[in-house]
Amino acid sequence: MGPDHRPLVLLTGASGYIGGRLLKELEKAGWPVRCLARRPDFLRPKVAASTEAIKADCLDRRSLVPAMAGVQTAYYLVHSIGSSGKFEQEDREAAQKFADVARDSGVRRIVYLSGLGNQDQALSAYLLSRHEVADILRSSEIPTIEFRASIVIGSGSLSFEMIRALVQRLPVMVCPRWVAVKAQPIAVEDVVAYLMAALVLPVEQCGVFEIGGTDQVSYGQIMREYARQCGLRRWMIPVPILTPRLSSLWLVLCQCALVVSRHSGPPRWRRGTAPGPSRSSHTFRRRRSGFLARGILCAGSRTRSGR
Repeated sequence: MGPDHRPLVLLTGASGYIGGRLLKELEKAGWPVRCLARRPDFLRPKVAASTEAIKADCLDRRSLVPAMAGVQTAYYLVHSIGSSGKFEQEDREAAQKFADVARDSGVRRIVYLSGLGNQDQALSAYLLSRHEVADILRSSEIPTIEFRASIVIGSGSLSFEMIRALVQRLPVMVCPRWVAVKAQPIAVEDVVAYLMAALVLPVEQCGVFEIGGTDQVSYGQIMREYARQCGLRRWMIPVPILTPRLSSLWLVLCQCALVVSRHSGPPRWRRGTAPGPSRSSHTFRRRRSGFLARGILCAGSRTRSGR
């Protein structure tokens, strides 16, 4: 399919961490893109001349109608975490309106980035909401591709920046139990590659894809690996019993470390040898590295260079 004949792609969340990177890849590959944004004037200077930036809000059904006109594939990369209201309800309403208008507008494919979690186990409110949004999008009967990712490693990622700030600022950390919970980190480049591959995936293969990285590690192990690559010695003291009071203090500590880190500039890195590339074990096979150490090293290099 030549660039001149490619169908229009709608991108939500283009100003976000994942969406911004995906936008650049879409533009580079020659896909015609329309970005849905609450503040399009803020976004326009950051997009290519061929990319549209249209004012719309997923909570405003009327504004979605012109945004969806002529669209074949729609990326749903927005959420309401951090909103003043109950984020679960806002996520539910936004997804339902998006799905309804997409169906009425003849959209042929929805691509959604969700969170990795076992539904047979107790999930956080965030993950439950992410999975509920996926169910709502699928209820439109539009073929929907749902990618479930764990911690995304890359400069600018909230998870990575929190880890970086804590390790850089705190020689000794008293850690709540959830720091030991296992996750499957994945490099941001691999997440974007999966999202790009979804554009040409045969419709009959649309479904749920768990895209956790090859390493199964905890937040604590990620922090130790970051410290190792920075040449820092850090002590982490686990707390077996975590009260709501201790949990809130830990979150405040994370926020304070992050604020201080942002004001004091990027860290100085000690270069080491990172593991070579590996393969993902999922349906979409990727060539880039899924190794934790390599992901942190690459993210740190971008942070240091200001990208």
